[in-house]
Amino acid sequence: MSGHYPYGGGPADVPPPQDKGSTALRAALILAAVAGVVTVVAGLLIVFRSPDEYGLENKRDALELSSQQKPGQPEQAMFQAAPDVPPPLPEITAAPAMLPSTPKRIVIKKLGINAPISQVGLARDGTIQVPPSENPNLVGWYRSMSAPGQAGPAVLLGHKDTRTRPAVFNRLPEIRNGDTIEVKRQDGTTAVFTVGGVEQASKKTFPTERVYGPQDNAQLHLITCGGTYDRRTGHYTDNVIVYATMTSSYRS
Repeated sequence: MSGHYPYGGGPADVPPPQDKGSTALRAALILAAVAGVVTVVAGLLIVFRSPDEYGLENKRDALELSSQQKPGQPEQAMFQAAPDVPPPLPEITAAPAMLPSTPKRIVIKKLGINAPISQVGLARDGTIQVPPSENPNLVGWYRSMSAPGQAGPAVLLGHKDTRTRPAVFNRLPEIRNGDTIEVKRQDGTTAVFTVGGVEQASKKTFPTERVYGPQDNAQLHLITCGGTYDRRTGHYTDNVIVYATMTSSYRS
């Protein structure tokens, strides 16, 4: 027979004539398989009726407290404002700004974060570089802005997750107004920042002025991904941004 059959879609797909001599054997095998399935199902019913005896007790209560919603604790509303509105400030007096010094580590005790900081600049497409994904615990400091503790906004970026595991800023949306963030600096001082607001903003309407605009006090802005993961583009739809103001400092 002539003709073209792509992907094997030709005469070879027609099943061969049935071998009558093997009919009895095939029937016996089918009956044996059915009997095996019945036995397995019966065994599973016995196990599920007495899960404690077989190590299958409900494990949902074993989740860490951080994974559970605490009863009676209302969820904090995200900060929302037009892109040109100034960043939210905590209800506490800002501390005097310090001289610039390179940041070395960031510590957020509430979230279990104690991570090194490296310097990042601009990528070829004009966006800020992010730390390499193979080092998910690394935070990037945008060196073209203020250093943490210096007057103006200091911008730190970190990954939410990688293809295989959570990353350094995975729990960033859990931070609340009034929580503190510490940044350890090269000069031996630690700048302490108090959170004034948390925002989730679409990447299409990123609040550029609020994040990068000039400020009189020492500000700290943390940025990570948020929203929905778009498998088509390979990116999240939003950014989570934490706004904090330096309220104290001490020598390490």
